[in-house]
Amino acid sequence: MKEEELNKEKNRLTEQLGVIMEKKYKLAPIAARILSTLILSGKQGLTFDELVQQLNASKSTVSTNLEILQNHRRIEYFTKPGDRKRYFTLNANFTLEVFDEMINSWEAEKNVHKEILQYKEKRNSYNEDHDLPLFDLEFQKNLLVFLEETTAGIKKLKSNFINKKGL
Repeated sequence: MKEEELNKEKNRLTEQLGVIMEKKYKLAPIAARILSTLILSGKQGLTFDELVQQLNASKSTVSTNLEILQNHRRIEYFTKPGDRKRYFTLNANFTLEVFDEMINSWEAEKNVHKEILQYKEKRNSYNEDHDLPLFDLEFQKNLLVFLEETTAGIKKLKSNFINKKGL
């Protein structure tokens, strides 16, 4: 695969991920593109100039959005000895917060669906004497299995991330 093709694919993925992040985290378009660019960079940080060039955005726009992302602790920067440039990278704590949000969301949904299953089971028991239609409980049970497996998968992903980062 040629470098030009790889760059096109990276740009397409940056845009797709950026749109998702805009909606999910209620970010400005360029802030979302900065995050997705950092995710797809494969480097240990990108400089301001690299971000401006890769995003094809004005310096003031990138600067403003870098500041916003830093203030919201989504990204951080580091410097290298003898180098005056700042290298921007995702904040590891932000990544952990994303995992926690996902886990909490799936756990909350799972708990509601457990209660729904209990309700349906009670209603089915009550219906035995009252000739009402019975709930098919199979879907509810399968949904709970899915939610349990999804939560376990996210927890495993978080654990692997923590171990790899040494957090």
